[in-house]
Amino acid sequence: MELGEAALAQMFATVLPLLDERQRRVLAGAQARALGRGGIATVSRAAAMARSTVQKAVAEVDAGVDPAAPGRRPGAGRKRLIDKDPGLLLNLDDLVEPDARGDPMCPLRWTSKSTANIASALAAMGHQVSADTVGRLLVEMEFSLQATAKQLEGSQHPDRDAQFVYLTNQVGEHLRAGQPVISIDTKKKEAVGQRSNGGKEYQPKGRPERVDVHDFPDPEVPKAIPFGMYDLAANQGFVSVGDDHDTAAFAVATIGRWWDMVGRAAYPGAQRLLITADAGGSNGYRVRLWKVELAKLAARAGIDITVCHFPPGTSKWNRIEHRLWSAVTSNWRGRPLTSHEVVVSLVGATTNKKGLKVRTHLDTGYYPTGVKVTNKELAAVPLTRHEFHGDWNYTVHHTPTADALNTSA
Repeated sequence: MELGEAALAQMFATVLPLLDERQRRVLAGAQARALGRGGIATVSRAAAMARSTVQKAVAEVDAGVDPAAPGRRPGAGRKRLIDKDPGLLLNLDDLVEPDARGDPMCPLRWTSKSTANIASALAAMGHQVSADTVGRLLVEMEFSLQATAKQLEGSQHPDRDAQFVYLTNQVGEHLRAGQPVISIDTKKKEAVGQRSNGGKEYQPKGRPERVDVHDFPDPEVPKAIPFGMYDLAANQGFVSVGDDHDTAAFAVATIGRWWDMVGRAAYPGAQRLLITADAGGSNGYRVRLWKVELAKLAARAGIDITVCHFPPGTSKWNRIEHRLWSAVTSNWRGRPLTSHEVVVSLVGATTNKKGLKVRTHLDTGYYPTGVKVTNKELAAVPLTRHEFHGDWNYTVHHTPTADALNTSA
């Protein structure tokens, strides 16, 4: 290569990356025209352009360069992959169709629909496409990353809506009469230790809270069991954090502790207490021990206790879920629950803009599982079932009823 051509190649290497397609073409054509005979071949080698491209560039320069002309001629440039491979979009749509995972012929039946996996499945069908291209095509097809949505409640009990109406009326009637109404539930058990906790918390840059790499439970450290209640009238919560078992005895002991520490003073004239609860769990409507323990509490507190259960599968409507537990989860986000005392402190510090206050207690009591309640013991409970769905709605009296007296006799 002659010195002049070497200098020309260096000039093209420096300048061409800074220009768009039309400007590169004009520069190559003008330079080839300026070199005269042999200029097209020289520019082709120096600029690493096809000879035919330089020839077209010279013709364009000879015809006169229009500054307002578009940078690329209509139809010019590399064809899109979907134009060269018309079946690509059809196969891509089949792969990402929501029902495709259930299709026994779908390559992605049991794998995640990541762009890499989709690209691999398309390659197996004969389409050469990258994961990045798959991502761009999905956006053009109006697909986006979606999480699952908890919206399907399954089959509904025929009296579901009627129970909601009945429960709401009971709550309204008790509140108007100045009687206490509490919503109760157990939060999920929490592993205690230097473990990761969901959410993020502001920390000095580069100094995150260090937690264990693995979240394997320590058999020597019992899980924290928060059982709580939410006072609908006072916008206050009360939570016992246990370390044994989530049983009906634990649930009623927490209610009794709330009554002794808060309820009795807050409602000095109370004659009855309304509890709204889930249909299952330690306070489920079929749990015998739940009713026996409530009878003991009613007799000790000297008040009647009415319980209205939410229909099966509707626990998310329980007030405590979005009035107390959601605030607790937000308050301790990103903080390791290193001990039961830390759990108690974090729950007790929970508040919100509506003035929520929470009192907490560490319950180290023993609550064995598998406690059997005989038919005679259950029959002795002074319980009156309501006319509407007596299995979901009932009142435990603080004094024995005629039926209970007859049974004990």
